[in-house]
Amino acid sequence: MSNVLLSPFTTPFQSAPFADIHHEDFKPAILQLIEKAKSEIDAITLNAETPDFANTIEALDRAGKQLGTASEIFFNLHSAETNDQLEELAEELSPILAAYGNDITLNQALFERIKAVVDTVNRASLSGEQQRLLDKTYKSFTRNGALLSESDKQTLRDIDEELSGLTVKYSQNVLQETNAYSLHISDEAELEGLPDSIKEAAKLEASQRNLEGWVFTLQFPSVVPFLKYAANRERRKELHLAAGKKAFQDNAYNNAANIHRVVELRQQRAKLLGFETHADFVLQERMAGSPQNVFHFLEDLLQKAKPYAVSEIAALKELAEKDGIDTVMPYDHAYYAEKLREARYDFSDEALKPYFSLPYVLQAAFSAAEKLYGLTFHLHNDIQKYHEEVDVFEVKENGEHKALLYTDWFPRKGKRPGAWMTSYKGQYKEDGINHRPHISIVCNFARPSGDKPSLLTFQEVTTLFHEFGHALHGMLADTVYESLSGTSVYWDFVELPSQFMENYCYQKEFLQTFARHYQTGELLPDAEINKIVASANFMEGYQTLRQLSFGLLDMAFHTGKLQKGENVESFEKSVTKEAQLYPNIPGTAQSPSFSHIFAGGYSAGYYSYKWAEVLDADAFAYFKETGIFNPDTARKFKTLLSSGGTKDPMELYIAFRGRKPTPEALLERAFGEQNIK
Repeated sequence: MSNVLLSPFTTPFQSAPFADIHHEDFKPAILQLIEKAKSEIDAITLNAETPDFANTIEALDRAGKQLGTASEIFFNLHSAETNDQLEELAEELSPILAAYGNDITLNQALFERIKAVVDTVNRASLSGEQQRLLDKTYKSFTRNGALLSESDKQTLRDIDEELSGLTVKYSQNVLQETNAYSLHISDEAELEGLPDSIKEAAKLEASQRNLEGWVFTLQFPSVVPFLKYAANRERRKELHLAAGKKAFQDNAYNNAANIHRVVELRQQRAKLLGFETHADFVLQERMAGSPQNVFHFLEDLLQKAKPYAVSEIAALKELAEKDGIDTVMPYDHAYYAEKLREARYDFSDEALKPYFSLPYVLQAAFSAAEKLYGLTFHLHNDIQKYHEEVDVFEVKENGEHKALLYTDWFPRKGKRPGAWMTSYKGQYKEDGINHRPHISIVCNFARPSGDKPSLLTFQEVTTLFHEFGHALHGMLADTVYESLSGTSVYWDFVELPSQFMENYCYQKEFLQTFARHYQTGELLPDAEINKIVASANFMEGYQTLRQLSFGLLDMAFHTGKLQKGENVESFEKSVTKEAQLYPNIPGTAQSPSFSHIFAGGYSAGYYSYKWAEVLDADAFAYFKETGIFNPDTARKFKTLLSSGGTKDPMELYIAFRGRKPTPEALLERAFGEQNIK
């Protein structure tokens, strides 16, 4: 049987041939493609010609593309549609691929050619994008060990190999713990307060497990509404504790030791490369620049936001006291926040869900992209997909092919929690061909039930627009080199396009175009839209402090503050205490399931979400000044998106906005019109 991963794909748009890929194909294909990629590197290092940009820098950027494609397919499936076989393969292949990466960056002959180009090239003869690629390539080598001694290079290899295995194991533990827990309720009286739609979903979950009654899980569409609506405080506590103990229990899936080892290895790696801490290493290539700047940013925002957050929690406590609760706990927050929002704005998230069916919301996102950037989306049924629930759209601009977009909306056993954007194929230009990207959005929304479509909470509406913003960044990419394409930008700039798109969810003139009842087609009444807009900043102080606590925790881990053998829970509580608004619950911790920083790409970078909020608020303020679909403003923002990493982010932003960003728009959006009682 031939291995489809080893040949050019003959599918439409050279899309991933999922139906023809067998799990047993991955290992031999990746091993063989590693050897092929190495031979492409050898062709560069053995080239007798004098090193120049084309035969060294450009050739390196184009090497290993087939390996990259096979690896992307494998790891995307590992996140969205995994099983025991893929889990085992991930543990086996991750260290092998890490070793291959080190074979490249620690290749002395290759580095010498790169350095020769840096030392001799006439930079004026290069385009701006070529200069950017040259600098990025040289930095990637020097930042990853090219200047180390041979013994230190081996140490780096050992560290990277172990890290790759640990991060995979960490992620697997979180998935195992998420899938292992369920709350089975037999007495309907314990469901008081829950909307019918949530109870129906829980009953369906129970029936699928051959159980009577109702089952709630740690999947987002299950746990969040339960904590928000369930009047039974003990059951809320039970579910909240289960979430807080995820991957932090006395079993084989406890991530505490993995956290210590990952932090230790990242610190060792940074020291080896000449940096004080892992955060110093990471932030050298970020807009923020240094840990000191990040801490100043987080602490300054903490001081500004905390008074609002304290007032918000005081209002919740007043409500809870009426129910005889003297001490409000974290598992009470969502419940009383929803009650306060309903009282203050006559606003019910659950009552609005019928007006936010997934098909309507997705079409609204598509409509926004068409108005802003001239993109259209066309469902394709002839493109292979990895699961029957996935849809594939061809994206066009002026009738020409622009990208493929895969959408995957619902929870499954083999799918990790959360929401993310990824790609199966990057964008680049070669031999006169503009190779267009294949982008994917993956979420975990409530499934359709019977003839009822998936109905989204308003928070889920903003989640969809957030990930769609990332997708637009990828789909609009228009660069020569793949390593500078799409989302290949500084990590504290990458959240600008996604958070920018969330703003549209709060614009009355836009909501009026798509918020309609899934059964009657009736548009959401203006009065209800006004409530959404009015409540846009509800609990913004609390949400800000919550995000800041994650950023502070991330920075504490990666600036050497965790001591050897220190209890992860007590460490977490101590470094985030200034941002905490509720009493601590013993035995719970965020860190063991904080996948963003321990299994994703956000180590020493979680602050990026708040950093990018400054950018997105400032950018959207410009759109509001000129018109939220103003074609001239949109054209300038499209240039920012399509430029990827070809220019410094601040340079791109100034070209769009005409000046550097300022925090005033964020502070006004968050707190300017808030009336806290």
